[in-house]
Amino acid sequence: MNIETGTRQRVLRTVSEQGPITAGELAELLEVTPTAIRRHLDALVAEGQLSERDTHREQHGERRRGRPARAYVVTDAGHSRLRSDYDDLAADLLAFLAEQGGDEAVQAYARRRAAVIADSLDLPDAGTVAERTEALATALNGKGFATSTRPLGAGVQLCQGHCPVQHVAEQFPALCEAETEMFSQVLGVHVQRLASLAHGDHVCTTFVPTPAQSGSGQHPHSTTGRDES
Repeated sequence: MNIETGTRQRVLRTVSEQGPITAGELAELLEVTPTAIRRHLDALVAEGQLSERDTHREQHGERRRGRPARAYVVTDAGHSRLRSDYDDLAADLLAFLAEQGGDEAVQAYARRRAAVIADSLDLPDAGTVAERTEALATALNGKGFATSTRPLGAGVQLCQGHCPVQHVAEQFPALCEAETEMFSQVLGVHVQRLASLAHGDHVCTTFVPTPAQSGSGQHPHSTTGRDES
């Protein structure tokens, strides 16, 4: 990455954190000349990463007196670019973790991340496996996973059309493995991952069996973890 590209990324991230922000404020914050800042801002606007906002308008649209001041905010395209940059950072951090602590350290992190997600889902304690799977899909939707369910044989297929850590999981499958284990734990049955975005599939799919005894509160996966005939 050259200096020019690195500075432009810093500008984009700073606007994301501080926006709406003016060119003068950015120049002072990043200790870059106003001329250089405006060059980067113009380029990011041309690329559709940033958009301009008139800061001399009141909350209800009435224009203030004086010279208009332009401030900058990040567009949807800019946020997508930032997510990609953060993916690279996350992958670098996990690679460093693996180098320092081995695969066990990465797996421990993946399990911790999955546990944090599980704690935040607020799923009902009661209900059938199918009902809890629907609740899981709804909760995951709130976290950006684009999740849906559909009947499949003697169970339910949980489909995730988007994964916030897809590109990182391509390098570190422990993230997917920990997520699948977490699904088993919160649903009370042994689930099976059928497809994964991280492996090149168009969607992540997980098969959730809905055994007849699910309404009794028994957790099949907590005994042997194997299918019993």
